[in-house]
Amino acid sequence: MLRSVIALALALWTAPLLAAPPPAADPLSVEIQLDDIERFVALFERTGGAPTAEQLQREYLDPGSYGVEVFTPNRIVSAERLAAAIAADPQAYRNAIDECLPQVRLANRDLRSIYLGLRGTFPDASLPQVYVLFGAGNSGGTAASGAQVLGLEVLCRMAASPEDLRRTLRHFFAHETVHALQNDAGRAAGRDFLLQNILAEGAADFLARMVTGEEPDASRADWAAPKEQELVATLASDIDVVASATEETRPQAEAAMYRWVRNYGAAPEGWPSELGYWMGMRIWEAYWSHADDKQAALRRMLTIENPREILALARSGT
Repeated sequence: MLRSVIALALALWTAPLLAAPPPAADPLSVEIQLDDIERFVALFERTGGAPTAEQLQREYLDPGSYGVEVFTPNRIVSAERLAAAIAADPQAYRNAIDECLPQVRLANRDLRSIYLGLRGTFPDASLPQVYVLFGAGNSGGTAASGAQVLGLEVLCRMAASPEDLRRTLRHFFAHETVHALQNDAGRAAGRDFLLQNILAEGAADFLARMVTGEEPDASRADWAAPKEQELVATLASDIDVVASATEETRPQAEAAMYRWVRNYGAAPEGWPSELGYWMGMRIWEAYWSHADDKQAALRRMLTIENPREILALARSGT
């Protein structure tokens, strides 16, 4: 079995061992957790935008919240890596502090609105706490049981305007919460790495659109819609290539995997990034439209059980 696809699959489908998650959020009173970001800002300002790895470890990572614990293993990685990221682009962190953090401080109303929508969708779910912090410039967000964690320097870089940042935050509040709920539901795993990932991301985008009323990525949708049938055929082939990968087919499996996921800023030429999200959302749209039991369909978006059956039902319209 090819090592790189296995490594990617493990990153997508396994989580590090963490401390016990925090109490569930109340959608009526939830607030964005900013203690980590406040400590980072104080250190950044005191060091003139050049904190050392030792300072970051002692003053930012060691006293960090559950959100820092979630964000460290596959994103921040280490104080040394974080210090190097800041040194490589201190202006990105400066911009996030000056331009985007003030907007985050005003976003609790949007978070509560979205959480009320998710509570209506999943009445028995434990909604995660939301942590906004600074990472190593490589992730806008992730989720674990009990938490969604957003990397502000990346979200700020993604947003072209204050209105764009608000839309981005609203989307992430919903999208990453769905991933936290998928973790709680025991999201299925197996050899269908690509299919499972696009269904998980597609479900998160489908549900985010449901509760925000906003298209997750309008430009990506505009690009993909006219090419959908061609893309469906390509994706079907790639799903099988990844699922049956061997050492001999390693180059083809790598190309198939990265054509659709984990390619932000490095998508195939002429393609939008992370097109698998849109394709997964379209699969769930078809599945949802033909489901007699809508609540059961929603629950399946969390567990992703029998992904081949989901795909077949979506295609058949039954």
